[in-house]
Amino acid sequence: MEASGGYERHWAKVLRQLGVEVRIVDPKRVRSFARSAGRLAKNDKIDAAMIAWFAETFDQAPSQAYDAAREELVQMVNARQGLLDLQTTLQNRDEHSEVGAVQKMHARLLKRVVGEVLRLEAAIAALIKTTKRFAELAEIIASVPGLGEITCAGLIAAMPELGQVSNKVAAALLGVAPYDDDSGKRRGERQIKGGRRRMRNLFYMACLGAATQHNPVLKTFYRRLVAKGKAKKVALVACMRKLIVILNIMIARRQKWNANLHALS
Repeated sequence: MEASGGYERHWAKVLRQLGVEVRIVDPKRVRSFARSAGRLAKNDKIDAAMIAWFAETFDQAPSQAYDAAREELVQMVNARQGLLDLQTTLQNRDEHSEVGAVQKMHARLLKRVVGEVLRLEAAIAALIKTTKRFAELAEIIASVPGLGEITCAGLIAAMPELGQVSNKVAAALLGVAPYDDDSGKRRGERQIKGGRRRMRNLFYMACLGAATQHNPVLKTFYRRLVAKGKAKKVALVACMRKLIVILNIMIARRQKWNANLHALS
């Protein structure tokens, strides 16, 4: 079935409880698949047929087992990000407001939002601490200089494949894998595409601090790329790719951060 903003969760859970194998797929991929087959019309019946055909054609993806604890963590992490987005919206609106009553309203709402964010962060930390497998993963991830509790929670929630997939797949899932753009003799610029946007945004901010301040290994790598003429953002994306690969290896091996082991030549 297609992901539909959460509406699919209940039916997926029911089907799994009945022993039916469930795969939740990206609706954009299904729609692109339909267009590639010349199926331009769209209604519920056609959509159902396209989803079934898509699943038959791309059957390499494993089914997804229901994980109640992870589902709870995902919803809390997403809710926290939603509150932060709301906070930014309110702050931006307040900049252009000259009416005192409106400014006071924004201040009250911002105070409430900040309080709710703190409560959610406490709930996220408690869930990770009381869920053994989450706590083990958090201990490994948090051992990396520059990665804090929120990044740990985001990775546990949004990247459950870490430690179980190849390094290339890990980079692609995050959306930091460079893709070729060549044709004949033309060699186009490599670009990153796809991936999990929310997790990539969160990881970007974590890597920004790690590569410029907190992580000696990444700092060395980042500075070397910049010295070679790479744009700072390009160098930072390269750091993101290196770090997600390192995390994939660390989790697979159940090893904490070791600067000597992960030093980048």
